[in-house]
Amino acid sequence: MRFVNWDSGDPEIYYGNPNLHWGNPAYLLEPGDPGYVGPIPSVNEPKKKGTRMKHNSYFPDRQTDQVAWLENFRDKLAGYATALSLASGTVTGAVADCGWLIYIFNLWLLEARAWLKSCTGASLTAQAGTGSGAMTLPTFTPPALPTGVTAMAPGALARIFALVQVIKKSGKCTDAIALDLRIVGTAADAPDLSTVVPLLGAKVSGGEVLIDWGWGGLSALLSSCEIHVDRGGGAGFVLLTIGTRPGCVDKHPLPATRTVWSYKAIYRANDSEVGQWSQTVSVAVGG
Repeated sequence: MRFVNWDSGDPEIYYGNPNLHWGNPAYLLEPGDPGYVGPIPSVNEPKKKGTRMKHNSYFPDRQTDQVAWLENFRDKLAGYATALSLASGTVTGAVADCGWLIYIFNLWLLEARAWLKSCTGASLTAQAGTGSGAMTLPTFTPPALPTGVTAMAPGALARIFALVQVIKKSGKCTDAIALDLRIVGTAADAPDLSTVVPLLGAKVSGGEVLIDWGWGGLSALLSSCEIHVDRGGGAGFVLLTIGTRPGCVDKHPLPATRTVWSYKAIYRANDSEVGQWSQTVSVAVGG
């Protein structure tokens, strides 16, 4: 990994270069600033391992699937409260934790990532841009909390996992309840790839269209996701990108007049399309 020297004039300094580290506090922060963690470590200094939560076998690895799991658990838990002898406060707290995490994964993270990219662009403009007026730096305004969702104390997912353990050890959790709440690992039967369909989302943010997709729990069997766009000019759908990591950004300049852009996607495996095309999602752009 190469650290960024902001004065280098190196044309390789751009957002997304995997060889650069954009968050080095020695260049961006001063002692006493929030988030300052010290100077650049020596190349011979061993890296400290970060702490990561160990996911249970029933909890998906992909963030899109995690949101679906949390929504299912949130929506169905109250229906089994009596059968599982769960206190009303326990259920209310778990439902609130799920709602908070869904907001973080579905809304806040998407906006935060877009803002970070805009910050990188602003820093490059500040160094080598043109113009005479004072720059206006991007500011981050978090998306509003959905109705009924409140900010929760740290450890929401750990609390949900702990509740699941209580439920499974209670002696009252039948196989049907466990399957409906998705708190048991699924069988390892090979899925029929002819039926897989990407779940696609799109929204306009910062002058770009953010396209959200995930593996649907099938990352071991799929190689990429092929995304097409129709910009409403009569040409129909054309290839936008073939992504190997969930999520992408359509950086095509937005039109001067209000226009609807549409997107659809299909998975690929072994360099061939598999499964079915996703539903078309559309966003209004420009104007």
